[in-house]
Amino acid sequence: MDSCLACRHLHGHQGRLIVYLSSDKLVDGMVTDFHHLNWFKHFLDTTLDHKFIIDINDPLFETLLPDFADKKNLITCKDNYKKPDLEILKGKPEHLFEMYEGYIIVDFVPTSENISTWLLKIVQEKMSKIDVNVSRIEFFETPKSRSIVYG
Repeated sequence: MDSCLACRHLHGHQGRLIVYLSSDKLVDGMVTDFHHLNWFKHFLDTTLDHKFIIDINDPLFETLLPDFADKKNLITCKDNYKKPDLEILKGKPEHLFEMYEGYIIVDFVPTSENISTWLLKIVQEKMSKIDVNVSRIEFFETPKSRSIVYG
């Protein structure tokens, strides 16, 4: 670990995401109607917004999620992430529910590049069902820094 990198510390981001779509043919003059991406906005809003993304292999995993330190009792979700199964917390203080519901667990270091790659796979899988390609995704960590991942 490079000790001069600020990213080694726990931190969050606000971000902006641009999804670029392409197709070999236009339908009604469009690659697709934007409503075909409403599911993705919903995914971002309900799954990632105000959440803490953590790598399941992070050395701090056991410290941050002590009730899940054994990495059992995690719910596997279809878009290649896990979340704590809050059912095991019955009878425990309410603040634990609130804390644990804020975690999204992935199997990669959550850099902007890796998050972009993950999101590209999610969007591409769904959009390919309507013959639309994701040519690239741009994830802006800040107004001046971004990652671009090509499909």
